[in-house]
Amino acid sequence: MDFTGKKVLVTGASRGIGKATARAFLDGGATVAVNGRTADSVDKAIAELGSERTIAAPGDLIDKAGCDAVVAAALDGLGGLDVLVNNAGVFAHTPVETSDEADWDRMIDINLKGPFFCIKAALAALRAAHGSIVNTASESGLMGQPECAIYCASKGGLVNLTRALALDLAPEVRVNCVCPGGVDTDMMREGTTSDADLDSARAYAPMKRIATPEEIASAILYLASAEAGFVTGATWQLDGGSTAGH
Repeated sequence: MDFTGKKVLVTGASRGIGKATARAFLDGGATVAVNGRTADSVDKAIAELGSERTIAAPGDLIDKAGCDAVVAAALDGLGGLDVLVNNAGVFAHTPVETSDEADWDRMIDINLKGPFFCIKAALAALRAAHGSIVNTASESGLMGQPECAIYCASKGGLVNLTRALALDLAPEVRVNCVCPGGVDTDMMREGTTSDADLDSARAYAPMKRIATPEEIASAILYLASAEAGFVTGATWQLDGGSTAGH
């Protein structure tokens, strides 16, 4: 897919799915604003990406001010925006008996409020470009999972936010989301405590494996591309078949 001359902001691009997505857009010819929570993490990611067509847009997306600042840095460096990928997110096991208000606020703020206010801040530029938004949700936004009710709520909210904004922003801006299952990322490995946990994750999906970050990135690029010009409000399951039967 050709993104030559396109201007892209990828949040949460310092590692995992976000970094693979930034690399894929760069390979397609785009200029990419790379977001991560800290300047050091962004500088490291940009060095590893190895392209001159990158813009640093560090910042924490936990509140509106942070979202506004990140989008402003991206717009200033890029000179406009064609694609916004809302990929930044956090995960934690939060059994209802042991979770508290701080757990709720952090997960909802980053996973749901963050994408909304990034979209709001970028909307004028995206409308001017007849651009595209892709949100990274989760299979956990489509079905319940044990001991992570807050995460499920945040990602379920993002799925339905995608649908609602697809209606509000059409026809100028398309809004879609991907819902990955298990993906081989630092976040996933940080959430597992043993090789047995990883083996269980691999066995969970009918495909009997977890995805690579590059597989998710490919789907994001398609949804952002001209080839998907009639696709909006879509929820794309990339879960090896998990939501078909679990």
